Amino acid sequence: MGALYLVGTPIGNLEDITLRALRILEEVDLIAAEDTRRARILTQRYEIETPVTSYFEGNKITKLETVLRALGTGDVALISEAGMPGLSDPGYELVCAAIERGYPVTPIPGPSAPVVALVVSGLPSDSFLYLGFLPRRRNERRKLLTEAASERRTLIAFESPHRLRKSLADFEAVLGDRPLAVCRELTKLHEEIWRGSIAEARAHFDEVEPRGEFTLVIGGAPEGEREHWDERQVRAALDDLLAQGVRRSGAARRVAAISGWGRREVYRLGLEGAGD
Repeated sequence: MGALYLVGTPIGNLEDITLRALRILEEVDLIAAEDTRRARILTQRYEIETPVTSYFEGNKITKLETVLRALGTGDVALISEAGMPGLSDPGYELVCAAIERGYPVTPIPGPSAPVVALVVSGLPSDSFLYLGFLPRRRNERRKLLTEAASERRTLIAFESPHRLRKSLADFEAVLGDRPLAVCRELTKLHEEIWRGSIAEARAHFDEVEPRGEFTLVIGGAPEGEREHWDERQVRAALDDLLAQGVRRSGAARRVAAISGWGRREVYRLGLEGAGD
């Protein structure tokens, strides 16, 4: 019986891999990789000759049994495109299946973009909430932000360059103007850590074309935040819930719970909007 190793790989700079990770990749019988091209760049750099097979979002279900059969005769290393496997990428189903069938599952720690961004952001790092990749659709994105609006913990999220500006606009509309760190191309040649407020970030990226991979670190709701939601923020959160089909009374109750406004006041705003 083999073991499944969850091997952390560099998020950019290939020198960030650990000695233990290199040893495991050399010793296992198979490497299951989210991106075989990226995997081969890594294995060629360190002269690792272990066979590599693809295991990504599009084939993770059909390929599951193949990987499990490989575990029946030898060790398998799971690697993602970058960072720790199983975190916002394929791997969860495989880990669960391996555990269920009694195969040992061992983590080989390595770089993780959310943690790297958090510690370099300058924002509180004692407690945080990881939101993963932000939803592509505006209504879904705003719904997620509305649910996290009253969180005191620092928020962390991934975003693509072509949606960055839209997400920053949603941040300001739903969360208000909070401290923000925009981390781009972490550990790579063009690494950039931009720090400021959400409003300042919007102005900056209106002038600068977003490029590369972004990890966003947003300040949590400060003490008293619920008492300072302005009418624009309340209307935005209410409109989003109504657009999702939530009844006006339910939407008013949910917005009131996180905004500091009274339910009747929020409901009145909803009625005024309906009459526009």
